[in-house]
Amino acid sequence: MKQRTFLLALLLMLNVAADAFAAIGVNDDLSHAVTLPQPARRIITLAPHTMELVHAAGGLGNIVGRGSYSTYPPVARAIPVVGDHKQIDIEHVLALKPELVVAWRYGVPQRQIDQLRRRGIAVFISDPRKLDDIADSIVRLGKLLGHEQRAQQQAGEFRRKLAALSARFSQRPKLRVFYQVSERPLYTLNDRHLVGEAIRLCGGTNIFGGLPSIAPQVGIEAVLAANPQVIVSNNVDPGGRGLAFWRSYPVVDAVRRGKLFRLNPDLLDRPGPRMADGVQALCEAMEQAR
Repeated sequence: MKQRTFLLALLLMLNVAADAFAAIGVNDDLSHAVTLPQPARRIITLAPHTMELVHAAGGLGNIVGRGSYSTYPPVARAIPVVGDHKQIDIEHVLALKPELVVAWRYGVPQRQIDQLRRRGIAVFISDPRKLDDIADSIVRLGKLLGHEQRAQQQAGEFRRKLAALSARFSQRPKLRVFYQVSERPLYTLNDRHLVGEAIRLCGGTNIFGGLPSIAPQVGIEAVLAANPQVIVSNNVDPGGRGLAFWRSYPVVDAVRRGKLFRLNPDLLDRPGPRMADGVQALCEAMEQAR
């Protein structure tokens, strides 16, 4: 009996030890397996939203390098810059000895991502396509960082905020919305983009939601024909006239009624946890329009 008890205890200890040294694995947003021998302690984030995702997942203190536009939270500015959205300094990255790099799908060139992987560095590619993907990304990154409980809490809070906004606004009277990404040329977003989903959640109809391109270029005549009741700008057109030029077209409902809104681009353009605040700002602007 004692021998059997000893053997059971030994097996239990071996199982616990095996679990302690088991590899950590998740799939990134491109369904690529990302595996680490232990939670990542040295991380590089290459896009603004990837830093915010890692921050939400509990890994801010482990970020040793960043992309040049990653400025939130404010303490991020003290983290060394390893490149921008076009390319990174591979030698600088390698010198920082990261265990995990978190990159945006449309950021750093694939050839540089391949270089990192050939050097044995795990790379997580981020490309959220739905609002809930943001919460799911936080959970998966939390697993890679060894902060699963915090990540689950942050993801849950994000989902609760969106659920509350949906309950409050999604059934409100529909509004035709034009979302202006830039003025020269005139670009917008379709319903396959997260902003399109946000417009629907807020009780709106994206006037160009059905176009095939995620970020289509449109003409002023097309906007006039759709006659939006609300025009929203994300204010990323330095030196441009922003929303002011629309005042030359009082035939548009949004212009005639003064329903032109400029929202913080960092809250709506970055598919990270703060996007819940961006959706709230959008919903409140649309409610004001009603």
